[in-house]
Amino acid sequence: MRYLLLVVFLSFAAHAMPAPDLAQESVQHGDIDIAVTLDAGEQSGSASAWVRIHAHREVVWSLITSCPEALQMIPGLMSCEVMETAPDRSWQRIRHVMNYSWYAPKLTYEIRAFYDEPSRVSIERISGDLALLRGSWDLRSDGDDTVAHYSVHLVPGFWVPRWMERAALRRDLPKMLRALRARAEFVQNQKPG
Repeated sequence: MRYLLLVVFLSFAAHAMPAPDLAQESVQHGDIDIAVTLDAGEQSGSASAWVRIHAHREVVWSLITSCPEALQMIPGLMSCEVMETAPDRSWQRIRHVMNYSWYAPKLTYEIRAFYDEPSRVSIERISGDLALLRGSWDLRSDGDDTVAHYSVHLVPGFWVPRWMERAALRRDLPKMLRALRARAEFVQNQKPG
């Protein structure tokens, strides 16, 4: 089953730092780099994150395209359902339900994920609670490692408190990327040979 490891959780991170106008901020969480650009006036933003994973690209690919794996790694993701798959498996229509916390509304939205296996997943919003969602995963092999680059552009379509956005950026985005890395490295180490 294919699935894009991209959720509304990152919508909170995508425009994470308070600013009176267009601003860019980079945050380094030791082993993970995150860059955020936001427009506070329009509540829109973009985020990019990079992480090095000590696993082959195909292992990482299998995780970022799996609904069951996403449910284990992504804070707040409570449902992931593949609604439709192209006959050639080049794309899927996926529904997410996000319940970030008791203080944030539950969000439901659908995306179309386009697959260029094993190097790129692109997504775009089809319908739901978000006004705009576009993003991608780019996976690059570097010897036995994979460098994963995640990017997202988002307009929530509703007001989001800045403190919530800031918390998501500082805590949840690195948490998700570390969970992906830990799971991929575990799977890689289970392979014979």
